[in-house]
Amino acid sequence: MRKKIVAGNWKMNNDLQASISLVNEIKSGLSSMELSSTEVMIAPTFVNLHAVTKLVEGTAITVAAQNMHFAEKGAYTGEISAKMLQSVGVNTVILGHSERRAYFHEDATMLAKKVEQALEHQMKVIFCLGEQLEDRKADQHFNVVEYQLKDALFQLNDADWQDIVLAYEPVWAIGTGETARPEQAQEMHAFIRNLIAEQYDEKLAEEVHILYGGSVKPTNAVEIFSQKDVDGGLIGGASLNATDFLAIVNAV
Repeated sequence: MRKKIVAGNWKMNNDLQASISLVNEIKSGLSSMELSSTEVMIAPTFVNLHAVTKLVEGTAITVAAQNMHFAEKGAYTGEISAKMLQSVGVNTVILGHSERRAYFHEDATMLAKKVEQALEHQMKVIFCLGEQLEDRKADQHFNVVEYQLKDALFQLNDADWQDIVLAYEPVWAIGTGETARPEQAQEMHAFIRNLIAEQYDEKLAEEVHILYGGSVKPTNAVEIFSQKDVDGGLIGGASLNATDFLAIVNAV
């Protein structure tokens, strides 16, 4: 049985003091929860990663980075490498988020290189994929997701998938208050899992974690997470509030 994952993506929010306060609230709330079948992750901004990794030492919380560069090192002003992340205790990275694709023009070629670099350093990758509203209205959502999956990840070998977590995020449901209906989330998650089974095999496909990301809230988390192929969530805005985030973790 796949372990559930709830990951909080804090995006460009929270200075150091706010990050410390939020981590401490989450730690306190998790201390009374049974987490044997759930992994909890948080992804602060780069400048707060070191402080947060120190705060969560000895807890069940994993710290992830929100992005990283595809090069080992070099003249890439403002960028962060895999080794830099690992030097502060971070071994998980979110790649391919829709905001990175839209605002920074990250395409499949670049993302494939980032995934390769992360895996070379034995890092776990949360790889995001999902369609825009116009894609869904044009009935192209399956084609878009298939392209994003195949062009960035289907060059991987079987063993690499042990370190890949997928996160389906319908872009039209991020920060809009809209949420894919549970059956829509299940439909796409099952589609993704079937693509992996066709490319590799059913055993591998059944082992891959596929998270849902798109306006998950305490009020809808139980229904979404109860779907057969939904293995947890990549949480945006609700992860910035400890009470909401803990309620979502508790909903798994």
